[in-house]
Amino acid sequence: MTASILVVGSLAYDDVRTPMDSRDGVLGGAASYFAMAASRYAPVRLVGVVGDDFDASDVERLRGAGIDLAGLERRDGTSFRWKGTYDFALDTAETINTDLGVFGDWRPTVPEKFASSELVFLANIDPEIQLATLAQVKAPRLVALDTMNYWIEHKRDALIDVMAKVDVVSINEAEARQLCETYSVVRAAREILDMGPTSLIVKRGEHGATLFTREFSFWAPAYPVEDIADPTGAGDTFAGGFLGALAESDAIDGAALKRAMLHGVVCSSFSVQSFSIDGMAAADRADIERRYEELRALITL
Repeated sequence: MTASILVVGSLAYDDVRTPMDSRDGVLGGAASYFAMAASRYAPVRLVGVVGDDFDASDVERLRGAGIDLAGLERRDGTSFRWKGTYDFALDTAETINTDLGVFGDWRPTVPEKFASSELVFLANIDPEIQLATLAQVKAPRLVALDTMNYWIEHKRDALIDVMAKVDVVSINEAEARQLCETYSVVRAAREILDMGPTSLIVKRGEHGATLFTREFSFWAPAYPVEDIADPTGAGDTFAGGFLGALAESDAIDGAALKRAMLHGVVCSSFSVQSFSIDGMAAADRADIERRYEELRALITL
């Protein structure tokens, strides 16, 4: 039986600029990207907050994907808004403006019916809030978290504390180096695993992602995409595919983790081909499986 997945994180409106195109006011936020990908595999439960400016059609779009929104709060005020720009490398966004709105002082409340979720994804939020959220769930099979350089710099102790209590940590190469103060990603991986998690995912953009465990490492190359529209949310989409694939696995062992890595990069490949969640929303499970088999053929002798 497929396991249920809980995601706790942001819903936002993004203004995105790339050298080739731009969009204003498109649906974004870590929880939106993650949930749309994970919903292709398993029942998804979302905990987040939006303002009174959040369009009802966007709520229905998520609900229409089968995402349980019983944990979505609507408050007086503005929703989280982000504005960023990319250069031709499309690897790192320059943030032009961030307006947290109602997200700024939000503290998640996990509904009772969500507390028994078997897989949990703590999206990129304050590690102290991640820790408080984790205390509201009951014996999940697996907990994963994402974080960023800001929390490494400003909430390092709290981040290390919550990392010790989860199974999977997901960060990019620069963040791994920053956290462990080393140029070596391999050394950083060993030190992060020593902090407590059983698995570390190091996101590498167009070069895919690498999984580190105490027993083995596994590199999943990016699925080759010719036309990239917007890389925003690719990491959260990856996480959605990764946990979604694990939700279908009877055992979370090495083979399941490797399969999940490939599903993660496949979901990311759909995400980057359109702005917002449009690319992932347009992909069905058959589309995902086709790319999965193509990617698997690329790495199999």
